[in-house]
Amino acid sequence: MKLILFLANSIALGFGLSMDAFSVSIANGLADPHMSRRRTCGIAGCFAWFQFLMPMAGWVCVHSIASYFEGFRKCIPWIALVLLSGIGGKMLLEGLRSAGEKTATGMMEARNPAGDKGGRLGMGTLILQGIATSIDALSVGFTISGYSVAKAFAASVIIATVTFAVCLAGLLFGKRFGERLADKATVLGGVILIVIGIEIFATGLGA
Repeated sequence: MKLILFLANSIALGFGLSMDAFSVSIANGLADPHMSRRRTCGIAGCFAWFQFLMPMAGWVCVHSIASYFEGFRKCIPWIALVLLSGIGGKMLLEGLRSAGEKTATGMMEARNPAGDKGGRLGMGTLILQGIATSIDALSVGFTISGYSVAKAFAASVIIATVTFAVCLAGLLFGKRFGERLADKATVLGGVILIVIGIEIFATGLGA
């Protein structure tokens, strides 16, 4: 019974924590509708890795530098807002600029919102997205502070597994609609990232 309850709680945490990464995955899929399967799994894996890392880091902080960590928690909403708004703003501007250039020149090649050729998401941008969407998971360290290190590790693995599946679904969803939306997809992806940043910020302040 305890094992079932542990699994249910960990899965529920995974779904709750992965919602921001899910939305960002949709934005990434919109921006690169022709993304390969390998790259799709790699991006989902990156989000999953950060969702594994942050709860474990939070657990360690609670058991070592709890007083300092409590002060850092106040900065989490601001960090998420700055990172996602910055990335989203860049996508939005690149999308608008690309659309303007196509209208003026009649060309059919879009610029990549991450600044790379071929519509590919840059590794640096992906890492920033992973941090921004998972940094609130540091607070999960308080939720699982009563766990042993092995149990906390297992919970983090489950959270990461759920995140991988959820982000994979978001990427596939975004890719499908990215093909239909064409030039507007990059602009929509940028708007989504900015909205997520604001949502995380507002939720963090409310908490």
